[in-house]
Amino acid sequence: MPSYILTPLIVACALFMEHVDSTVLSTSLPAIAADLNEDPISLKLALTSYLLALAVFIPASGWAADKYGARTIFRSAIVVFTLGSILCGLSSSLPQFVAARVVQGIGGAMMAPVGRLVLLRTVPRSEIVRAMAWLTIPALIGPVIGPPLGGFITTYFHWRWIFWINVPIGVVGVILASLYIENVREKDVWPLDAWGFLLSGLGLSSLIFGLTIIGRGFAPPWAVAGLIALGAALVGLYVRHASRSPHPIIDLSLLKTPTFAASIYGGYLFRLGLGAIPFLLPLMLQVGFGMNAFQSGAITFIGALGSMVMKPTAAPILKRFGFRTVLVGNAVLSSAFFAVLGFFGPDSSMTLMMGVLLVGGFFRSLQFTALNVIGYADVSNQAMSRATSFASMAQQLSLASGVAIGAGALEVMRIGHGGGALTAADFTPAFVIVAAITASSFLIFLRLHPDAGAEMAGRTPKSEA
Repeated sequence: MPSYILTPLIVACALFMEHVDSTVLSTSLPAIAADLNEDPISLKLALTSYLLALAVFIPASGWAADKYGARTIFRSAIVVFTLGSILCGLSSSLPQFVAARVVQGIGGAMMAPVGRLVLLRTVPRSEIVRAMAWLTIPALIGPVIGPPLGGFITTYFHWRWIFWINVPIGVVGVILASLYIENVREKDVWPLDAWGFLLSGLGLSSLIFGLTIIGRGFAPPWAVAGLIALGAALVGLYVRHASRSPHPIIDLSLLKTPTFAASIYGGYLFRLGLGAIPFLLPLMLQVGFGMNAFQSGAITFIGALGSMVMKPTAAPILKRFGFRTVLVGNAVLSSAFFAVLGFFGPDSSMTLMMGVLLVGGFFRSLQFTALNVIGYADVSNQAMSRATSFASMAQQLSLASGVAIGAGALEVMRIGHGGGALTAADFTPAFVIVAAITASSFLIFLRLHPDAGAEMAGRTPKSEA
């Protein structure tokens, strides 16, 4: 089997576990909230704590893989993630649950970027688009089976089992990684930027966490404001530190590369929708429409089916139209499908909603494939580990921001009608706000050169033609 098929499929075993976990959790949040005696919106902490742990520890993943070998770090990450899953299943309070999710996040922080690094260093550039597509096809099985599986387990068994099913998957992942993943490493590894790691980790986590708990009563207003201010100050100090450090843990100089900068800035805006969907959609279907977890999961999984249908077509589409055209047009189109979801109600046709989810999933998946490839079009092999860490961190921050913005919009709507339970009408502004932010990413992609990523797309540059 060619390397651009075998390696992605092995890496995808770990991604499969991660995707199943996140999509299963999203469907089960209302049930978990009821069992832990918490408000459903408060369970956003279970999503953002995981995403923040990813954002904090991902920057060190590239250095760790170069230092100790990609296979070593990849296997260790699977073990830590599996341990975190077990702890989630044993949690009996929100603080315990959030802490267990942080452990999961530490493991997940190493899995995706290190797996992508292995792929980028072992597969020819001309095969990268195909490899990325193969990488995501098995991982997308997770979102396909996750919602109905999570709904079924939560409705007919208990939500704790949605975490314990990760154990056998983790064991298989460790075995496959040991047998087939090459222990890729660098001979000359730069020293770990410990000071930069502290500044960036504490700054990003304080900033995003502070924004997440605004108005939720978890801390006094002055403490929340102080946390946000501290986070912003630490991030500013890191930017100053990175400009002076010879080997910053987050290499901001990579943003001087136009294709990489477009994938970071534009990708951040676009992925807000991806972060908000798993939070908003199950809540709308269960809290707003009165469905149970299994009914909700049976509808939301349709979007992942659309994503799977798209993957084999990504390479020919990008070869035909080029990255710039696809990224610009698809940003607006995908956002429109996302906004439409907010206008459905309890009496709307669920068949029509499933159709919107199916087609929307197709276009979103095409956008993610394009973003995952274009960012590395002009990055040297020497800088690849830093680039994968940077990109993965930015992705997780975007997902966390999407959850925070979606939850904030719901909270504002609830306050507007005097508090109490969420209603179906509260979700429309949340979907529209997130969709508008997502659509604005096209302004970033417009700046790309028409021939950007031509080699990876297998296209002949117009200038040469």
